[in-house]
Amino acid sequence: MGVAVEVDGLTKSFGSQNIWSDVTLTLPPGEISVLLGPSGTGKSVFLKSLVGLLKPERGSIVINDTDIVRTSEHRLYEIRKLFGVLFQDGALFGSMNLFDNIAFPLREHTRKSESEVRRIVLEKMDMVGLQGAEGKLPGEISGGMRKRAGLARALVLDPEIILFDEPDSGLDPVRVAYLNQLIVDLNAQIDATFLIVTHDIGTARTVPDNLGLLFRRNLVMFGPREQLLTSQEPVVRQFLNGRREGPIGMSEEKDVAQVEAEMAALEARGGDSHNGIGPKGASGGEAVPPQLEPSEGLPERQGARRRQERVARMLHEFDETTAAAIRRSLPEDLLARADAGAYAPTTGTNGRHWAADADSGATATTATAVLPRRREGDG
Repeated sequence: MGVAVEVDGLTKSFGSQNIWSDVTLTLPPGEISVLLGPSGTGKSVFLKSLVGLLKPERGSIVINDTDIVRTSEHRLYEIRKLFGVLFQDGALFGSMNLFDNIAFPLREHTRKSESEVRRIVLEKMDMVGLQGAEGKLPGEISGGMRKRAGLARALVLDPEIILFDEPDSGLDPVRVAYLNQLIVDLNAQIDATFLIVTHDIGTARTVPDNLGLLFRRNLVMFGPREQLLTSQEPVVRQFLNGRREGPIGMSEEKDVAQVEAEMAALEARGGDSHNGIGPKGASGGEAVPPQLEPSEGLPERQGARRRQERVARMLHEFDETTAAAIRRSLPEDLLARADAGAYAPTTGTNGRHWAADADSGATATTATAVLPRRREGDG
């Protein structure tokens, strides 16, 4: 199973320009999370901070009881081995064939024999549907194949956390649909923790267990997918429906008077339900579509089951609309337990934090409490 990533009070600036402040969330282990936000809100900066490529001014990022913001370079190097990263363009070496590109991390970071390297590379290429393409150069294949090759390379060290930086960029809608299914299938097979940064609303609506949105240098929301998909927060509604009316402007934030005028005009035209189908997979209204399931023949996603158990404990924390959407997604056994009062009240963090089950040996005492953390130098 993947590991949890606990982010608390994270703040990052470049000189006098603040990128985001006080970002707090936990990526639950083995679950798929998506981070949304307008262009320029620091989503890629957030990913780089998670792997220690950028150092925030304040806050902590705790992985396996280590705060990587304050840890030593040696320990940070070891923690990075838990990560796999799919970059926007695949980031393949143009002079290497796909086999050598995918084998690169194994040859750099391990002492495996070439026969073992070949076995692993071919196994990962098979997982992403690139059988027989190992001799091709990146310039000889399509953009979708380059993405899959980059994903295979991200998998070769068997990471426990995989970061996807706009995996759908440059792909047509059909290839995006195939890539989304591949992501779900991989999660079912390896049970790692996934974080996807994307602008594609179709992906955000159907793939993740958890959704977050960055805007105005802050994390607006983060929690179970139903929480954002049913949210009435103006910036959330605007982004999920791909419309002009709302706080997000073309190049800067709008003033309050302009936003109020636009929202009044939108309401007069029938609100979000009037929009129909918008760009980037946006669709008007408040429906929560079914979540993508693994392909036939693959195991059920263990992360999805853990997520269902987690939100069943938290039903009382959400507003009526969100709770109703969550109830529709729960299997009968968990719904019966929730209705019978089997779950103790939690601390009311609205899904932003994850904690282990009480009987798993962890020290957390509530379903949404922040996991205890140990920093470098603590006993």
